[in-house]
Amino acid sequence: MPTKVFNELDSEKKRRIEEAAMEEFAAYGYDNSSTNRIVKECGISKGSLFKYFESKMELYFYLADMVTAEMMRDMSGLALPADIFARIEAYAAAEMSWYIDHPAEGRFIIAAAQTRGEMGVKLAERYGSQGDAIYEALLGGADMDIHHDRRCAADVIKWVLAGFKEQFLDTMHGSTEELKEGYTARLSVYLDILRSGI
Repeated sequence: MPTKVFNELDSEKKRRIEEAAMEEFAAYGYDNSSTNRIVKECGISKGSLFKYFESKMELYFYLADMVTAEMMRDMSGLALPADIFARIEAYAAAEMSWYIDHPAEGRFIIAAAQTRGEMGVKLAERYGSQGDAIYEALLGGADMDIHHDRRCAADVIKWVLAGFKEQFLDTMHGSTEELKEGYTARLSVYLDILRSGI
């Protein structure tokens, strides 16, 4: 987390540091990002950066917390349809629209979702419960015309969505608008399979 020194900076300087760091992590991922490039981009010394954050990891998690909170806040007021499959499609479209409206933050989240290794494990530990809460809110109270145990069916839907999103993010190319269209169109195919049964 940021130090007291960072919190006392003027808002413009804080914004420059946040933007430079977010662009760096979004472009290179955590492991390949460089604090040298961050300080060069925002016009501060490396010593100053480490007066503001104790480590590169502290800076990364500060940004991840900030972006995650912003996205959760913006997505919390969505009016979603009652039908579970229509609800999932509407949420997916809204999520991709958020990435388009917040390009730097969206690239940061997408890069974080693709992170593997030790940092991937730390991200899962830190944010896994938030992801579970999103699924619970999305599936809870939805109309599910199913012939199986509701909890088991919800788990199957959750696993399909998580696997689909991971595979899509690993193979995505193109502009964010093209990605949104491709994501929602491909998701619709898989949801149709779930809807009608394998």
